[in-house]
Amino acid sequence: MASTLTDRLSRLVKTMRGQARITESNVQDMLREVRMALLEADVALPVVRDFVARVKDQALGAEVVGSLSPGQALVGIVNRELAATMGAGVADINLAAQPPAVILMAGLQGAGKTTTTAKLAKHLIEKRKKKVLTVSADVYRPAAIEQLKTVTKQAGAQWFPSHASDQPVAIANAALDHAKRHYFDVLLVDTAGRLAIDEALMKEIADLHAALKPVETLFVVDAMQGQDAINTAKAFKEALPLTGIILTKTDGDSRGGAALSVRQITGAPIKFAGTSEKIDGLEVFDAERHAGRILGMGDIVALVEEVSKGVDVAAAQKLAAKVKSGDAFDLNDFLSQISQMKNMGGFAGLMDKLPTQMTAKAGAVDMDKAERDVRRMEGIICSMTPQERRKPEIIKATRKRRIAAGSGVHVQEVNRLLNQFEQMRDMMKKMKGGGLMKMMKRIGGIKGMGGMGGMGGMGGGPR
Repeated sequence: MASTLTDRLSRLVKTMRGQARITESNVQDMLREVRMALLEADVALPVVRDFVARVKDQALGAEVVGSLSPGQALVGIVNRELAATMGAGVADINLAAQPPAVILMAGLQGAGKTTTTAKLAKHLIEKRKKKVLTVSADVYRPAAIEQLKTVTKQAGAQWFPSHASDQPVAIANAALDHAKRHYFDVLLVDTAGRLAIDEALMKEIADLHAALKPVETLFVVDAMQGQDAINTAKAFKEALPLTGIILTKTDGDSRGGAALSVRQITGAPIKFAGTSEKIDGLEVFDAERHAGRILGMGDIVALVEEVSKGVDVAAAQKLAAKVKSGDAFDLNDFLSQISQMKNMGGFAGLMDKLPTQMTAKAGAVDMDKAERDVRRMEGIICSMTPQERRKPEIIKATRKRRIAAGSGVHVQEVNRLLNQFEQMRDMMKKMKGGGLMKMMKRIGGIKGMGGMGGMGGMGGGPR
């Protein structure tokens, strides 16, 4: 949806250039492009009709303010209505209850419910400073209980054991009793999913809801599900009083379609979005920021948060002091910069949050190849001895062959990495000498490995 809608609206802005005001004619042109983009993104037809009607009402007769063109003004209206459709502002999770606050996780099998339960546990521990217990009431999928145990441990929460021979309501009641006796703040209950909606699933989850009286009943839905998400959402809405939605796999190709459809169908706010497969890949959903991503405006706030979270400030300050004192930038520092880039979500994760205009030049870069190149660089450096990392100048032909064999690459790859390292070291020397502006101009000229050489500054190095 993101690329399609962005491309269509960009073309429209160009064709409307020079027109003085928004008219019925150019509104119809824009709405045709928006309608097609939404339908291609698998947004439900009733949602598309309602959205297009609201945009038309907003746009007709609207004055073009200041230096904006009619096309830009229309994109602004679409942006506001997208945000409104997905729910204005941020809907926080409700924990206002006598501890433990029970959160019931509902959804179909394959939506990522179990992993999302652990991601939410990590979020509540780190952001809300809560003591969290998880339990699986999925007695039908053999690996579900063990899977929750594993991911709960990764999240830093505690797990309550359950068995496939137990009844789901009995499991939930036992977990609730344990949570009360051991003073947990939150109990997360992972319920059973099915491959399709059926009466048995709905009755079971309704019974769980009645027994637990949760403060939050969160509907977990795959953002790539498309039109199927509508039927699922309707069924769960009829069976449960849903209080919120968690979108998973929003880093896939279809982000936006399910977000628009499910919010409108259920009336429940979208509270979280799964942004990656990592255990910390869950972010509080902000409709305005998500609308900006869909329209190719990027999400600079999320980018800054990602960088702040991924950067090791102590390591960055240590590197800055090292460069300032005149000590040589070595391959250990280079490896540290690569690791920091990975901690920030890699190239694909960072590029996804930049505005489309800023990523246009990088459009030809193969992100998968770039990520592979980063891993290859790590492998090469890790195949070196500590002395070779500290003093790269001693790496001659014999050592290069040994390093290449140890990392499973050709000697040419080792040479390429060393050349990139030399370019990076030259930059660091210029930063020491105050030639920062000259260095910045040169960053864009570094070639090879998908432009990896220009990433030194990304790790929070000296400014």
